[in-house]
Amino acid sequence: MRNRKKEYGFLPRNEGMNQPNERNMLTPDIKQESQEVEKKMGVIYSPRPGGSRRWKKIRRCLDEMGFSYDYVRSESSADVERFAAIMTKNSYTEILVVGGDAALNYAVNGIMKAALPDGKCPALGIIPAGYSNDFAHYWGLYSKDYRKNIQALLENRKRSIDVGRCAIETKNGEQTEYFLNCVNVGAAASIMNLKHLTFSVFGLRTVSHFLSAFMLLFSKLTYNLQFTTAGEVVNKRAMTLCIGSARGYGQTPSAVPYNGLLDISLVTTPKFTQLVHGIYLLLTGRFLSHKGISVWRTRKVDFTQLSEAPVSLDGRYVCNHVKHLKVDVLKEAIDFLII
Repeated sequence: MRNRKKEYGFLPRNEGMNQPNERNMLTPDIKQESQEVEKKMGVIYSPRPGGSRRWKKIRRCLDEMGFSYDYVRSESSADVERFAAIMTKNSYTEILVVGGDAALNYAVNGIMKAALPDGKCPALGIIPAGYSNDFAHYWGLYSKDYRKNIQALLENRKRSIDVGRCAIETKNGEQTEYFLNCVNVGAAASIMNLKHLTFSVFGLRTVSHFLSAFMLLFSKLTYNLQFTTAGEVVNKRAMTLCIGSARGYGQTPSAVPYNGLLDISLVTTPKFTQLVHGIYLLLTGRFLSHKGISVWRTRKVDFTQLSEAPVSLDGRYVCNHVKHLKVDVLKEAIDFLII
């Protein structure tokens, strides 16, 4: 295979983006594409503090294994969405993200919001290299094994997975956003936002953990939430709520991203001892066994009250002034590159 590398220092901004195109791709669970199909791979590198050395190793590995690809380095996380949309419209068959959960979220939004003349969207893959890589970990992809992950790409194994969809109404209007892993409402969204902010400033994970924990002491931790799901109206005062298509950072450990369903876990306002116990169960993978947690499995959920609770998608902070939020799932809407 002839090696083709092309780096874009700048790509023109995408004007006049059409409305999201809903797709339900009825494909086998795991499939291996025929070698006759011409592949056109685009690689989007989303840098993090101190990550340039790892990117050089990843790029060298791609070259050594003979991959033909075009690549672009994003200047900000939001650029990932724009680059993914441009690649989608230019008929790339695969988009590989080198980054974390947030970068992957921006990429899937760029793909789903792009206009697709032929009704097809590129397969999406990731080489985990971000601050949090929970969705990659679900598939057995780890940042330290980047060479193994790249080697697996040669086998071209794919699985059709679900894409979550959020209709968000704020004071500035309505918008549609997509996710692969989870939606967090409340304290968990605050924690993730604080961790990303402190990590982007200091670049040290340990410092980020301590500073975000300290800043959380001055944040609001309980919210009045009202929502409807499966005909049930729920009105509770809660600390955090997670809607997961996958394991949701341990909050929805039973969710799988290919059954067309969403798992919901809601944590009510706990006492201090219950909070400590809940954190322990979260770290040991037994989060749902905590007595202060309510769970549902559904296809959609409609929020009518959020009390200005912060909202995040796949660890990416969205906003905290949401008037109305509706979440559903598009079954097997995109192909994902797996090992």
